[in-house]
Amino acid sequence: MTDSRSSVSAALTRYRVLAYIVGVGLLLLVLVAMPLKYFADSPGMVAVVGTAHGFLFLFYVLAALDLAVRARFTLVRTFLVVVAGTIPFLSFVAERKVTEDLRHRHRV
Repeated sequence: MTDSRSSVSAALTRYRVLAYIVGVGLLLLVLVAMPLKYFADSPGMVAVVGTAHGFLFLFYVLAALDLAVRARFTLVRTFLVVVAGTIPFLSFVAERKVTEDLRHRHRV
């Protein structure tokens, strides 16, 4: 049981870190880079932040799937957690809910 708990705990930590990174990257993209592109005719930041966000989002998806398998999420919950990384601010909300639930259920 302790081995299972530690694997869920490690997966949760990876997921939490990537949820914050992807969330901040998406906010930078939507609130800073996109307005610069369309209102200041400066597309450079979108190219950098958008590419970085897309690359990191793949790792977020892998971390979410790893956590879902280890914590035995339903298919619907797994889908919702993954999709949360595509909507500004929602990755923070999903991360908080997942963390609270797993700390309660698995005592991680």
